[in-house]
Amino acid sequence: MTSIDVQDLTKEYGTKRAVDHLTFSVLPGRVTGFLGPNGAGKSTTMRLVLGLDRPTSGTATVGGRAYATLDEPLRHVGALLDAQAAHGSRTARDHLRALAASNRIPERRVDEVLEQSGLGSVARRRVKTYSLGMRQRLGIAAALLGDPPVVLLDEPSNGLDPEGIIWIRELLRELAREGRTVLVSSHLMNETASFADHLVVLGRGRLLADMPMREFIHARVQPRVRVRTTDGAALGDLLARHGIEAVEGEGGRWTAFDARVEDIGRLTSAAHLPILELASEEATLEQAYLDLTGVETEFAATPTTPQTQEA
Repeated sequence: MTSIDVQDLTKEYGTKRAVDHLTFSVLPGRVTGFLGPNGAGKSTTMRLVLGLDRPTSGTATVGGRAYATLDEPLRHVGALLDAQAAHGSRTARDHLRALAASNRIPERRVDEVLEQSGLGSVARRRVKTYSLGMRQRLGIAAALLGDPPVVLLDEPSNGLDPEGIIWIRELLRELAREGRTVLVSSHLMNETASFADHLVVLGRGRLLADMPMREFIHARVQPRVRVRTTDGAALGDLLARHGIEAVEGEGGRWTAFDARVEDIGRLTSAAHLPILELASEEATLEQAYLDLTGVETEFAATPTTPQTQEA
């Protein structure tokens, strides 16, 4: 089984501890979202997995081996950490050909991944003429070049247009369906929710969560039901009598906390209250993430307070 295994991993830069005794595994057959505020240690951890930095203590292995010991590493691990890594004076095709030659990858793979990433028609243009989104596609093409069982991508949606975002979303799902190990770092919660099966969440270099995404959301955010009737006062009394916490909002719309649609429906039906609206409010990954990481954010803006103008 080709998994990424991080064991008691620590990285210090002088007096700054960027990664603090991390232990987690990234398993095949699913997309693992790698989340955390700026400065949480995500990029440092990925660099340690890829042998681009040395840990202060602990280990990070791929398939039980340190990345630096892998022969022809692109055949084992594909990674995108920096979309600007390709030399601007090279064409995209030449950039990939050089990578392929250094890892004994058949040259036919170059054209395959260029087409797969949507760059076939511009493959002979110099990289310095590429937009950020095109460079991002090239970086993803390079990660896929060796047809690796393990793929690590740092902010792969950065710079992509809507079509590109849909493409990367489907690509990640397909890689997981093929049984590959996929780790994706992102700050885009809605986008992560669209492709991730599992989450690893960091805060100030420490592990905050390691669990399936749906379980993560449900553990952090109360289920809620939105309900509206012709008699809001009667509805409020009814919910209170049954111990259901609820608040009334605009337009006579009530929000019942930690409740289910079926329960509210039965209660209102038995009380002969006419219902104008009854729906569950789905908890979001963003809500759960902010609930968990709010106190772990190292770099946070201070909300501005509007100044009162004197007459």
